[in-house]
Amino acid sequence: MLPKTFKPFKSNINNLIRIGPKKDGGYVIDKRAIKKTKKIISCGLNDDWEFEREFLKINPKCKIIAYDHTVHKEFWVKRFKKDLISLFLFKKLRLEKILDVFKYIDYLKFFKDGNKHLIKKVVNYERKKNEISIKNILKNQSNLILKIDIEGDEYKVLEQVNKEFFKINLLIIEFHNIHKNLNKIKNFIKKTKFKIIHIHGNNYAGTNKNNDPKVVEMTFINSKKFKTSKNKSNLSYPIISLDYKNLKRRPDIELKFNE
Repeated sequence: MLPKTFKPFKSNINNLIRIGPKKDGGYVIDKRAIKKTKKIISCGLNDDWEFEREFLKINPKCKIIAYDHTVHKEFWVKRFKKDLISLFLFKKLRLEKILDVFKYIDYLKFFKDGNKHLIKKVVNYERKKNEISIKNILKNQSNLILKIDIEGDEYKVLEQVNKEFFKINLLIIEFHNIHKNLNKIKNFIKKTKFKIIHIHGNNYAGTNKNNDPKVVEMTFINSKKFKTSKNKSNLSYPIISLDYKNLKRRPDIELKFNE
């Protein structure tokens, strides 16, 4: 079972909306934050910006800034070769998979006109030229959504995120290897002025011996900016019609919490 502190606070179900695909890359957020958000800052990009794309359809005035040091020229060359080989071997016959071969073109089209991708590694303290801290990422920013998926390094920046909470409307974090980092997450939740409004187990990484997910996606809302309940949710997770399996061929993970 997950710690009871992981259980979301009660939300008006009508305020919850899924942004992005009905698979990996989609997230449940509070729709009240959409119009108030001037910018989405994504720490961790890889080859997926569907959440950001769909968000812009709802709020076209928003701008996107992404940070990911792993997405560079060599990344795209390697990806193109891999996708091309799969296509030639008839492994990619669906339209979606065929279009994936041309993902780099989509990348170039998306990250323009104010939307930016910076080849920087997100860190707590900068030591190299290709590194940038949360403090500097959020410098002179306000009314933003911060999305963090940096493959385990999220634990290094939690303290700085807390210090910059007043700039953030909504926080989305993907926590990795949670069975090894439970205390770090619990301490963050205890200290933060953000409140959990949604949680989902990412089935890509599977479960531990207790059938708890090894990776969870959490959405937090700034309780100083938006009215939030003091009571915990009575919903079951995953939520039907809002949550979808990250990996379709595996079952979704039913979450249970200690009471």
